[in-house]
Amino acid sequence: MLYQIIIAVGLVVFALNLIFNLRMLKTPNGGSKIPEPAPFISVLIPARDEEENIETCLKSLQKQDYSNFEILVLDDNSSDSTTDIVSQIAAVDNRVRLIRGELLPEGWAGKPFACYQLAQNARGSWLLFVDADTIHASHMLRSVLALAIEFKASLLSGFPRQLATSFAQKVAMPVLYFVIMSWLPLWWLQHSKKPRPSLAIGQFLLFPRSEYWRIGGHKAVESRILEDVWLGVEVNRYGGRHVAVDLSPVVSCNMYRNLGAMWEGFVKWMYSVAALSPAALVGLMIAGYVFFLAPFYWLWNGLFIVAAPASWQPVVVFQVTMIIFMRWLVDNHFKEPSVSVFLHPIGFSFLFLTALYAALRQAIGKGIRWKNRLYNEASGVE
Repeated sequence: MLYQIIIAVGLVVFALNLIFNLRMLKTPNGGSKIPEPAPFISVLIPARDEEENIETCLKSLQKQDYSNFEILVLDDNSSDSTTDIVSQIAAVDNRVRLIRGELLPEGWAGKPFACYQLAQNARGSWLLFVDADTIHASHMLRSVLALAIEFKASLLSGFPRQLATSFAQKVAMPVLYFVIMSWLPLWWLQHSKKPRPSLAIGQFLLFPRSEYWRIGGHKAVESRILEDVWLGVEVNRYGGRHVAVDLSPVVSCNMYRNLGAMWEGFVKWMYSVAALSPAALVGLMIAGYVFFLAPFYWLWNGLFIVAAPASWQPVVVFQVTMIIFMRWLVDNHFKEPSVSVFLHPIGFSFLFLTALYAALRQAIGKGIRWKNRLYNEASGVE
């Protein structure tokens, strides 16, 4: 009984943290104005085998109501028609420029090296790194730049809306924001007078040019698979202010369109945690199971398998109700599919299994494969 009460109290604490986070998140405002003359922004897109996404991304950026920007796309040795698509668009829009990526040097992860090359070719006083599978509202540039200027941000990142077209996406993808909002105290980190680390999401990273190069750019995180998180750490280490905002009204992303891609993506994240600290990943797995999965097991077991003590039942029902309520708050805020709320045990189990697999791969030194590249201890990539 004491165990069940502890879990219930823990869920209440997580729920309060989640509510504070959702209330704290700033949102880009479509009516925002920026100083004149408008700063020049370089929109930088690393692209490797992105023929499914790159045209939609570029067309959304071409429709921006902000006038002073360029778009640089780096083709990272793609094997599909990514280069041809970008070349066709660049031929009729001088704001768009295609850069041919160099071969990946030893010790570099693919995305950091692609972004580093983009930054070296950029002319803007602001550098915006976005993924090729993102789609942007017409007022995105103007509204996010206004927020960055308001907060005097050294790095502005945040939470795009994660689009879900396949059933697997609808069930599993919303779990990520749920875990982040439940566990990470963004409301405290970002309202501290002293700059503290926040959360950077690589789908959208906006830097003042001077701040980007002050930390060494992507070279500072050249060997990191989760380069976005580590860029946030570097910004904080140099005393810069890192801000995470709600980007869902202005940026959406359609990543991991099938189960296989989603499995690889989740494993990549978990492997990075395991490479940094196996103990941390094990601790997170235990906490995730105890707080977000076990209550459903206890409820099922008590209702259909073995009669649970009568005193337990209301507490376990409360636990499950709290989890469902928290899921609804997050999914409703970010406009995620409601089916994920009711299939939470399946979505969370998927996340748990990817963590288990990543921990095993790291323990036996097998590494992981991402974008047809193998990262392991021999590659020097973490």
